[in-house]
Amino acid sequence: MVSRRVAVLIDGDNVSAKHSGPVLTEAKKLGRVDIARIYAAANCNSDWLDLPEFRFIHAGKGKNAADLLLCIDAMEFAITGGVDTFAIASSDGDFAHLAQRLREKGLHVLGMGEAKAPDGFRLACTEFRQLDSKPKRGQAAPTAHGCRDFDFRIRDMIRQHSTNGRGMRIADLAPKMHAAQHPDQHLPRAKLARLPVRKAKSLPTRPQGPRGDGSVPPRRIRGELGATRGPGDRPDKRFGAASAPRAPC
Repeated sequence: MVSRRVAVLIDGDNVSAKHSGPVLTEAKKLGRVDIARIYAAANCNSDWLDLPEFRFIHAGKGKNAADLLLCIDAMEFAITGGVDTFAIASSDGDFAHLAQRLREKGLHVLGMGEAKAPDGFRLACTEFRQLDSKPKRGQAAPTAHGCRDFDFRIRDMIRQHSTNGRGMRIADLAPKMHAAQHPDQHLPRAKLARLPVRKAKSLPTRPQGPRGDGSVPPRRIRGELGATRGPGDRPDKRFGAASAPRAPC
């Protein structure tokens, strides 16, 4: 059985390079990926330039230049390239027109984008996959070339603190990464004092008893013949209780 030819077209100005792995994985489920292109400005410092699995197409500095070039190539592949399946990765709603036109020609369109992708683009595609789903706890999401999201964060941190392209000291990298991941632990003392603190429940200080005031009701004392009386009650003669001795005259 001949597998379908798949063209992967990525809007490099709108989708992060950390999603390169999921994009290729989803596209390969539909057939054989013969075309994999990224459209962006090559003069920008983009992580897409480091991915050998994709062909980087320089779109220039013009506004929406990458979007226009991607649409032109998509229609050319649909008409003359023998491609019957397209995987378009972008969160830009303007690609809804391209997806609808490809589907009118009887082609399968897989849309992929982040959570910000509008419903217009999602519904225009044959099917849509969201790219920013978080991996399981303790498991990093691998990219197409084996790097993980943590590697891209290290690159971004070095780029932010680099001076004239010289990078940064290794000894400063770990504290900066830890501060970015746990910002509350590196706040000034004045700001920490204003953070809300959960107070533990205090134990009741008033004594508690059956009456609610801390007192205990007197116990009833049972007499010799079964009669009950309190501590201050006088003995009852009817039950043969001994009377108090009389005072001498």
